Amino acid sequence: MATILPTPPKIGMVSLGCPKNLVDSERILTKLRSDGYAMSPDYAGADVVLVNTCGFLDSAKEESLEAIGEAIAENGRVIVTGCMGKEAEMIRLRFPKVLAVTGAHQYEEVVGAVHDAAPMPPSAFLNLVPESGLKLTPRHYSYLKISEGCNHRCAFCIIPSLRGDLVSRRPDAILREAEKLIEAGTKELLVISQDTSAYGVDIRHQPRQWKGEEVRAHMTDLSRELGKLGAWVRLHYVYPYPHVDQVIPLMAEGLILPYLDIPFQHASRNVLKLMKRPANEAKVLERVKNWRTIAPDIAIRSTFVVGFPGETEDDFKYLMDWLEEAQLDRVGAFRFEPVEGAAANALPNQVPEEIKEERYARLMELTARISADKLQAKIGRTLEVIIDAVDQDGATGRSKADAPEIDGEVHLRDAGHLKQGDIVSVEIEDADDHDLFGVPVSPA
Repeated sequence: MATILPTPPKIGMVSLGCPKNLVDSERILTKLRSDGYAMSPDYAGADVVLVNTCGFLDSAKEESLEAIGEAIAENGRVIVTGCMGKEAEMIRLRFPKVLAVTGAHQYEEVVGAVHDAAPMPPSAFLNLVPESGLKLTPRHYSYLKISEGCNHRCAFCIIPSLRGDLVSRRPDAILREAEKLIEAGTKELLVISQDTSAYGVDIRHQPRQWKGEEVRAHMTDLSRELGKLGAWVRLHYVYPYPHVDQVIPLMAEGLILPYLDIPFQHASRNVLKLMKRPANEAKVLERVKNWRTIAPDIAIRSTFVVGFPGETEDDFKYLMDWLEEAQLDRVGAFRFEPVEGAAANALPNQVPEEIKEERYARLMELTARISADKLQAKIGRTLEVIIDAVDQDGATGRSKADAPEIDGEVHLRDAGHLKQGDIVSVEIEDADDHDLFGVPVSPA
């Protein structure tokens, strides 16, 4: 007699904010799927909708609130989690129909709330999940979170109040997760945290056994071991501490990608002091030059804040001159935006909005020119490219200098035979301000 399986409840997910939030969403869905829940791609088919919120800026909070409102209007059964969980009272006042509110990376509380809202019918046949967990990214790349929280107290940031102080994962647990992801098809690991350079500080870089050897909870050791697994390894959110110099030789050896995502935020000592960030911009320029000597193809991306309270025209000009000298490969910029709870809100000499806009435009014009010049210099070269998408007209991928969704792309002609996740050699034929254009090189 055939076994009739019960129909499992379906969960919808809206994930907002940074890649760290995305990893939280993946972990929540993995636990729920292992408990037997099914996933719904839309509001209509979901028994419960989870909204994983971002609360970094006021504009991000508003986007999160709009998402909660939309989920309630379309479905009615909503659980809120993520950074805005700290403001549970406000969320409940605005949306009294919300079933539950939990904070960032409170996995057990979220899962418990789902179990209460949509109980799972008991069945041994429903509790199935891939060993590598569920992913919200394409199969060929995965975010690998190595720690939670942050020990910095930057004046413009409320992350420590949302996610707490630094809590590092064990290196053997990280390597085990990375190995499973690669076995499941991951070709690129994107290492993320609030402060990747500080990894292991809270646990005094305690070593753990991995494949018969001790591996310290330290960025250098972890990068080296990840590089041995055979996938591309890309480092994000790296503060330029002195020990970052130790990972550059790993790039020269080909163990990890020649790529660093460093949130400099500014260059003026005056502004960096107001931001409560280290102010050693001249030494950083010397180190960047040295990095490029060791690993000539290293790509450095960064973000900067313009219009921070107290930023003068001289401060901004200093930043522009610094950028001209630094010649960073990828640059993102933000106009300063007050966020509730940030110390910067109380600073004097707030910069008028029209000046923020004017400075932002000047900075983006400069960095677009630098990017265009750097990309023009790659015409004629052959680069390795990982393929993200393929259609009848060609394919789109990324070079080692490009992280998904935040950097540029490589557009390929005559590439319809490729598959997502392929890593191929590409001859670069053209470039614009942000992207490269080329053709796959046939193997000899």
